[in-house]
Amino acid sequence: MPTPLLHAARHIAAGEFAKAEALLRPFVHDNPADVNGIRMLGEVGMALGALRDADRLLARAVELAPDYDAARYAWANALYKRHRYADALAQLDLLLAKEPDNAAWLTLKAANLVEINEHADALPIFERILQMHPDHRQAHLSYGHALRAVGRVEGCVTAYEKCIALDSGAGEAYWSLANLKTYRFSDEQIAHIEGLLQNKKCPFRDYYHLLFSLGKAREDRKEYREAMAAYVKGNQVRGRNVPWDGRAFHEECQRLRSFFSEQLFAQREGQGCQARDPIFVVGLPRAGSTLIEQILASHSQVEGTAELADMMALARKIAGKQRRDDKSQYPEALGAMDAEQLASMGQGYLDSTAVQRVTDAPYFIDKMPNNFVHVGLIHLILPNARIIDARRHPMDCCFSGFKQLFASGQGFTYGQQRIGQYYREYVELMDLWDAVLPGRVHRVQYEEMVADTEGQVRRLLDYCGLPFEEACLNFHDNTRTVRTASSEQVRQPINRSGMDRWRPFEQWLDPLKESLGPVLERYPLDS
Repeated sequence: MPTPLLHAARHIAAGEFAKAEALLRPFVHDNPADVNGIRMLGEVGMALGALRDADRLLARAVELAPDYDAARYAWANALYKRHRYADALAQLDLLLAKEPDNAAWLTLKAANLVEINEHADALPIFERILQMHPDHRQAHLSYGHALRAVGRVEGCVTAYEKCIALDSGAGEAYWSLANLKTYRFSDEQIAHIEGLLQNKKCPFRDYYHLLFSLGKAREDRKEYREAMAAYVKGNQVRGRNVPWDGRAFHEECQRLRSFFSEQLFAQREGQGCQARDPIFVVGLPRAGSTLIEQILASHSQVEGTAELADMMALARKIAGKQRRDDKSQYPEALGAMDAEQLASMGQGYLDSTAVQRVTDAPYFIDKMPNNFVHVGLIHLILPNARIIDARRHPMDCCFSGFKQLFASGQGFTYGQQRIGQYYREYVELMDLWDAVLPGRVHRVQYEEMVADTEGQVRRLLDYCGLPFEEACLNFHDNTRTVRTASSEQVRQPINRSGMDRWRPFEQWLDPLKESLGPVLERYPLDS
């Protein structure tokens, strides 16, 4: 292996992905047919969140070397991370035709099936893997995730605890237990976490998972100073590898505010795809969107799916960027599109999300929170879709996001200033939609839902044009699959436990308050 690749491999092993990229990018430029370099750069791209670049690079490696199984597997992983599950499954089936019992390939196939709600097919694959390889850590972990999604919590806990007992990659398993929100760590487990954190050889990925786990364990014991120290350190460590450009996001929001107007929407009235199927739930993560989804998905006419990336992918396509430094054409390019193009994009969204729908319910939910940025696009291409804004008190919402370790993306959460600014931009953008599309978005304030559940549920159903059904009040009895951090919380009756969780930490939250700025005036701290 050439020297630059050897050095890059050492950086990758140490979790120093930016340093690895700095070596690999010029090497691949100078050696455009070196499939090892291309594959390594693609895998670094995945680690850094540059999934589109990773997809392109790994596809090129497979094109150059169709029998390079490691590159094809990496490409399938990139497709999985980009939510292109059907494409990922196609690549994995090619691999499994050669080695039907390859545990890594089977695990990724099952993970893809989970993402398209094919749990009935995924669970037997995990069980088959574990029969062949009882100590396969990743299979236990992924099996636990699938069991959690279908509500089999005892089995899921057993799977996660088995990962820890294997003493390899314990960080993600500990975080998976913490992320249940209902699990409580023992003294022995906390001591084990702290011991792993003190080990200088602790892998980088384990390290930040363990920090967030320790924060949750200490918070549950009301040891708030120790919990905050763990959360702050976890955010610092994770934030270094999940970049966030607050200035760029502000400029993006400014462009949206400059482009979308009442006049624009008036000129496009009656255009777009007229289907009524989608119900979008937007907002910030940890704002109550899963609760709203669970309530609506308990209705006989509504199917819950997942946080779908299709609208965000469409916006990126409109942006037309070929390279990271290219100027985005979104949203201005929408101004040149005619009625036929807008209708085609709306239908394209329905076609691409069809893989997520497994029932014949006439309506389905897309609860990707980040779609609040794309309300204007949604209205242009799907003018009859429902749009619901899940909103929660900024201190509770932002602090909950700050404590949350996300599987990928959401770089704005890893820092009090980051998430405070993001919440402020979100509120200002939702103000725009309220002004240029009055009455178009239905807002559900989490605290009001807790205080008057039946009244708020009836208002929500009225907005969606749905008759009231008692099952929507008994949403916690719904046995549907739920794949978000709130999965166990929405399987319990509604309660006030999620409110004011930030108050014991208030003395350390001044940076968040300052970043939120005038938004807090709408939500007094004593409300």
